[in-house]
Amino acid sequence: MSEHSPLTPLIIASLLQREGGTGHIYLAYSGGMDSHVLLHLCQSLPDVKGRLTAVHVHHGLQEAADAWPRHCRKIAGQLGVDFLELRVKAYPVGRESPEEAARNARYDALKTLLGDDDVVLLAQHRDDQLETVLLQLFRGAGLPGLSAMPEVMVLGKGRLLRPLLAVSRRAMEAYARGHGLRWVADPSNRSDEFDRNFLRNQVLPQLQQRWPALAKTVSRSARHCAEASAFIEQGAQKLLARVWREEYQALALTELRLLDRYRQQLVIRHWFKTLGLKMPSQAFVSRVLNELVDATKKNDPILYNQGFMLRRYRDELFCVAQTAANFEPHTIDWPASVDALLLPDRRKLQCLPAMTGIDATLWRTAKISVRFRKGGEKIKLPKREGRHALKNLYQEAGIAPWLRPSIPLIYIDERLAAVADLWIDADFYVENNGGCIKLVWR
Repeated sequence: MSEHSPLTPLIIASLLQREGGTGHIYLAYSGGMDSHVLLHLCQSLPDVKGRLTAVHVHHGLQEAADAWPRHCRKIAGQLGVDFLELRVKAYPVGRESPEEAARNARYDALKTLLGDDDVVLLAQHRDDQLETVLLQLFRGAGLPGLSAMPEVMVLGKGRLLRPLLAVSRRAMEAYARGHGLRWVADPSNRSDEFDRNFLRNQVLPQLQQRWPALAKTVSRSARHCAEASAFIEQGAQKLLARVWREEYQALALTELRLLDRYRQQLVIRHWFKTLGLKMPSQAFVSRVLNELVDATKKNDPILYNQGFMLRRYRDELFCVAQTAANFEPHTIDWPASVDALLLPDRRKLQCLPAMTGIDATLWRTAKISVRFRKGGEKIKLPKREGRHALKNLYQEAGIAPWLRPSIPLIYIDERLAAVADLWIDADFYVENNGGCIKLVWR
C-alpha cells in the first residue's frame, strides 16, 4: 500500500480471499497497539467477525503482564469478538534468547488451535520486518534469514498470515489514534538490554532520519532474498533426493562426495531442515564435511548438535537422538484395543489390517508386550532354516549398532513374535487372506 493511503480492512479481506482462509480465524492479541489495530480492522468485516477469536498468550515473564489478559478480554468483549487466553512457559532453553523462547512458546500454543482450514493472524508490520532483516544481517544470516518474515507460512495443520507486513508503523499509529483505540504498553520495550529494543530505540531513528524510506526498501530486499531462497530451496530438494535414504533418513556418502563443496553444504542444511532441526551454523556444516564426509573409513567420528549425534555406518551418514545411544531396556504393555503405541523415542508402532502377517484373532486375545534388546534374542524366519540371532540379522540388514537398542521387539504371550516391522517369527506368520495384522514402525 502507498505510504499515504489510509489503512482499511480490505487488506485483511484480500489476503484471506487469496489464501482461501475458509475456516476459523484466530488473531494473536497481545493487547498492544499493533494487534489492537489488526483486531479492530478484522471486527469490521462481517464475514471475518463471525468466525474470529482473539487469542492472548500469557507468557508469565513479567508481573505487569498479569493485568493484560483482563484488558484484552474487555476490549474483545466491547468489539463483540470471542476471546481465549492461553498460558505458556517461555523460559529460554540452551542458547535461546528470551525473545526467541517467548516466540517459540507462542507459536507452539497457537499451533494447537488450528485445524486444516484455520488461520492465525499476526500483526507484524513493515517496521518489524526492517528490524528482523537488520538483526539477521548483524548475526551473519544467509538468504533464509535475510528473507525475514513471510506473509504466509504453514503452522501446524493450518496457516499463519501476516496481512500488515506492507503497512508502516506510522500508518498503524495514525489508525489507532484516529479510532481512539486504547492499548497496553510493554515496559520491557523501553529496555535497551534486548537487541531488538536497542535497534528500535537507538539505531533506527538515526538511520531513518538519513534514509526515510529505509523500511520500504529493506522490505523489498527481503522479498528479493525470499525469492532467491525459494529457488535455491528447490535445487536443494533435488540434491537431497539424490543422496537420501528413506528408512533411517540418512545420507549416502558415496553420492554426497560426488557433489562439489557448495552443493554438499546445501544438502547438509536441507537435511537438517527436513529432520525438523534448526539451521546449523556455517562452522558446524564445515565440521560435518571435514570430519564426517571426508574422514577415512578407519575412523568413526561423532559430532553432537541440538541433542542429536551425527555419525557414519556403512557409507551412510546418520542423525540420531543422543538418547538412542543410552536406551534403557524395559517392557511396555500393548492393550489389544490400542492400534498405535507411542514409544519412548517418539517413534510410533502401529498394527494395521493386512492380507498376511500375524493372525488378527490371536492378536486380539493374547497378551502383547513391547520390549527392547537385552542380548541373546533369536527368531525363526519364514522359509529359512534354524533360528537366527538378532545380532546377525541386524548386521545382514545393515542396521547401525547404535540404532539396535531402540528397535521394538513384540512379544505375544511372552514369546518373541516380531522385530518392529522388519521380521515376523515363522511360528506367528500366517497368510490368511485378510484376517491378519501387519506392524508399521515409524
